[in-house]
This record gives sequence, structure tokens and C-alpha cells, in this order.
Amino acid sequence: MSNTVANTHFIKNEAQRLGFNSCGIAIAAPLDDDAKRLEKWLKKDYHSGMQYMAQNFDLRINPTKLVPGAKSVITLLFNYYTIEKQSIYAPKIAKYAYGIDYHYVIKEKLNELLYAINTNIGIINGRGFVDSAPVLERSWAVKSGLGWIGKNGNLISKSSGSFLFIATLISDMELIPDIPFNTNHCGTCTRCIDACPTQAIVSPKEIDANKCISYLSIELKDAIIPTALQTKMDGWMFGCDVCQDVCPWNKFSKPNTEPKFSPFPEILNLSLYEWEQLSEEAFNKTFKNSALKRTKWKGIERNLKAIKT
Repeated sequence: MSNTVANTHFIKNEAQRLGFNSCGIAIAAPLDDDAKRLEKWLKKDYHSGMQYMAQNFDLRINPTKLVPGAKSVITLLFNYYTIEKQSIYAPKIAKYAYGIDYHYVIKEKLNELLYAINTNIGIINGRGFVDSAPVLERSWAVKSGLGWIGKNGNLISKSSGSFLFIATLISDMELIPDIPFNTNHCGTCTRCIDACPTQAIVSPKEIDANKCISYLSIELKDAIIPTALQTKMDGWMFGCDVCQDVCPWNKFSKPNTEPKFSPFPEILNLSLYEWEQLSEEAFNKTFKNSALKRTKWKGIERNLKAIKT
């Protein structure tokens, strides 16, 4: 067995040991088609206030500029689906934010994978990313054979659905690439488009962040959510799962087994009234390691006012 084959097997086995559900590999090369799509999306101002999407364009579409000498892009998927339910009186929070912030959890596992590679294969030039750099994670997941991009813009796996975190490890190792996922299994289904409370899915795979509840409740820096959209927040205080909850492929989703993703009791049980009575100090203390800190307490207060409209 050649070193390339052996190293590929080692990485995939190690990824499985660390709890990743899938591991795919692609050759590091410019994403020319994605570059054209991204440019069109940016020109339509669908990125709204996410100016970072327009920055470092060359790095975003070319991994060899992000990691000099890169030869392989390793994409890893980690399941975060849960069957835990929030109280009917609780403001809605996206499932990915139920437990400890995934950035901490997945980054730790990526570092372990990188350490295992350096220890067992040899020192490599590699960098792991979890929403921390200009990387088109979903495009690399498709090129690595892990799934397709659904009409809601999310990666969908035939075996696991779409409640998946995506991590990327770009390295200068030569590895055996997987066959890209070249088919789309959404068919004529439009459930995600039809169900979106704000009609943010303007066309298949094309999302207008200006209308997206996830953007409005997390990324938006303004003190007030646009008046026309306040009545369409559908009770969502942080993020939104509507387009995923209605997706037929998520009937294959299975509960995650990561203890750190166990829901904060407060997320499941605090009512709208209790959230309104919460102090900033109590919020910062309780949710110190939660993704909810991303929007800060002022963002939470803003969102609570919007969903009461």
C-alpha cells in the first residue's frame, strides 16, 4: 500500500474515531464555478451586512492561496441533530445553538486530528477551519462526495440530512480524492421555499440574507430589525430551522451523541417573559460558552422585541 493510500485511510479512520460522521477529500484547486456564483450573489447585495463575504475573494475561491502549497482539502461533517424540544412558551432557538458553542467543540476535534496526523504521518503544513476563514465549506463538501446543496442553500447528505456542522482541513498532503457528488436529490420539492416565513429563498440555492431570519437574529448589527420583517420572525429569537425542519431528507437525521451538545436547560425551558426579565449579567454568565453570545445581550433584547410585534 502506498503512503498516499495509507495516509488517506489513516485520516478517515481518525476522523471517525473523533466522532465525525463523514470525511471526504478533494484536490485543492480554484473553485471557478463557485467564484462566478459568489460574484453574482454579492452584486445583488444578498450578503447584506456580512461585508466579510466580499472580502478576501481570491482566498475564498482558491485554497492554495489560503494555505500555500495546499494539495488536499479534507471536509468533515459533524451531526448536531437533537430530538430535544423547547417548551411551547420558549422563544425559538436554532438546534445548532442548544449546547456549547460548536466552534469550541469542532475546533478541538480538528486540532486533535491535526495532532494525530503530525504525530503518525509527519509534520505537515495544514490549517483547520470552522467558520473562521474565507472557505466555501459546502462547495468543498460537494467536491468531496459528501452531499449536494439543497434549495435552501444547505448541504444535504443522503444518509444524515442537513443538521450538520462542516469543518475543513486544508493541507499540503497528497491524498486520494473522493468522487464529487454530481447529482441533486431535491427534485421538484419546494417545501423549504414555500415554508420560509420571510421568503428569503429567492430561487433554488439563492438566499437573500436581507430577509433571512438567521441573519436578522444573529448577524444584523442594527439596533432594530426592519419593521416589515418584525411580524414575520415567527417566534425565532436566535437563528431559524424552518427550512431544515420541513426538508424530507431530515427524516434520516439521528440524534447526535456529543455530550457537549446537550441543550442548556434554560434554552429549552425559559419562557418569553423569563427571557425579558433576564439581566445582561445573568445572560453572560449562563451562556458564557454558548453560541448565543454571538449576538450579544443587546441583540437578544432586540430580537425579543421583534418577536413580540
